[in-house]
Amino acid sequence: MYQKFQATQLFTGTELLTDQLVLITTKEGTIEGIVGIEDAGDDIQSFDGILSPGFVNAHCHLELSHMKGMIPAHTGLQEFVKQIVSLRQIDPETIQAAIVSAEQEMYANGIVAVGDISNTLDTLPLKAKHLLAYYTFVELYDLDPTRAENKLNVGLEMQKIFEQNCIRASLVPHAPYSVTNRLWKLISAHFGAHTISMHNQETPDENEFFKNKTGSFLGMYERTKVSLDFFEPTGLSSLQSVLPIFKNANTSILVHNSFTNAADINAVKKQMPNSFWCLCPNANQYIEQTMPPIELLRANGANIIVGTDSYASNWSLNILDELKTIQKHNAAIPLEEMLGWATINGAQALQMNKHLGSFEKGKQPGVVVIENVGTENNIATAVSRRLR
Repeated sequence: MYQKFQATQLFTGTELLTDQLVLITTKEGTIEGIVGIEDAGDDIQSFDGILSPGFVNAHCHLELSHMKGMIPAHTGLQEFVKQIVSLRQIDPETIQAAIVSAEQEMYANGIVAVGDISNTLDTLPLKAKHLLAYYTFVELYDLDPTRAENKLNVGLEMQKIFEQNCIRASLVPHAPYSVTNRLWKLISAHFGAHTISMHNQETPDENEFFKNKTGSFLGMYERTKVSLDFFEPTGLSSLQSVLPIFKNANTSILVHNSFTNAADINAVKKQMPNSFWCLCPNANQYIEQTMPPIELLRANGANIIVGTDSYASNWSLNILDELKTIQKHNAAIPLEEMLGWATINGAQALQMNKHLGSFEKGKQPGVVVIENVGTENNIATAVSRRLR
C-alpha cells in the first residue's frame, strides 16, 4: 500500500524542483521514489506549496519548556542565564506537561529529529516513547575546577540512563567560559565517535574575557564566589582558546555564533572539518537582539544547520519560523539552500542521515508541506505541517 504526494514544488533534501513530480512512500513512510505525475497513477494527494523532508531541530532545551513567556525579551545573556537558574525550581508535573506540549508542537509543524540539551533527566519519559528522534547532549559546566570529577560522574550516569532507553547521548561542554580546563579534559576523554555540541560566542564579552581577562564576565565569576586565580587570558577568541581540545570531537556543533569572525571559522575548518554551525536566530533576537554572521559563514563554506533553542528564549519551536527570520535579514539566500540547512545538514550533524534528511529510497525522513508560500519563494506568511 503506497501513499502519493504532489505539490507545486518538491525539495528533495538537496534540490528544489518545480516539475510535476510525485513522491511515493509506503504506508509506514519509507521512501519508494519520485516519479513524474504521468507515471504515478491514481490516489495522489496534491498540495499548493512545497513538499520537504522532515525538519531537524539541531539545538533545543526541551527541559526548559515550562519557562515559556517567563523571561522578558532583550535582557542580555548574563541576565537571561541568571533567570534560567532561578526558574528551574518548579513542580515536576508542570515541567512534564510543558515538555509534552512542546514536543507536540514540534511534531505538528514538521520536526522529526532534535538535538536536545539536557542538564537533568526531565525529558527521559518523553524521549523513551520515541515519537521524535533525539540526540541528547548531556551538558556539563562548572566554574570550580575542584568539582570536575564529580560533575563528570554525574554526567556519565545520566548518559548511561538515556542510552539504556535507546536514546543517543553524549557528554558535552556548555560553553568555553563555563567549563574549567580540568573538566574540559575529563569530558574530551569521552568524545569518542559522538557528536559534541557547544554554545559559542553569544556575546562580545565572551571573547573579551578570553583575550584579556576583562569585561562583564568577571562579575559572573564573582557572583559564584569562584576564584579566577587559575585562569590565564589566551589573547585569542573564546573559540580559538578551546579549539586545541574541542577539535578532538568526531563531529561538532557550534551553537549561536553571534560574534564569530572569519579567523574563527577558518580555524575550525582547518582543524575540525566535520563541524556544523547552528543558527538559532530567533533566540539571538530574543536575548541579545543580534543576528549571527550568516553571510560570513556562507562565504567561508561553513556547514550550516538550524535550531530553535528553548521556550525560555523563543516564541515558538518551529524551524520554519527560524527560516523566516533568516530570510527577513538575508533576503538573497535561496530558499533551497536554507531548506538544506534544516533537513539533510541537520541530519548529518546528528549522525541520522542514514534514515532522515532527504527523499532517498529506503529512508523514513517524514513528509512536510510548506503552504502559503509567496512569490519568489517568500516564506514570511508560510506555514508548515507534517503529512506523515
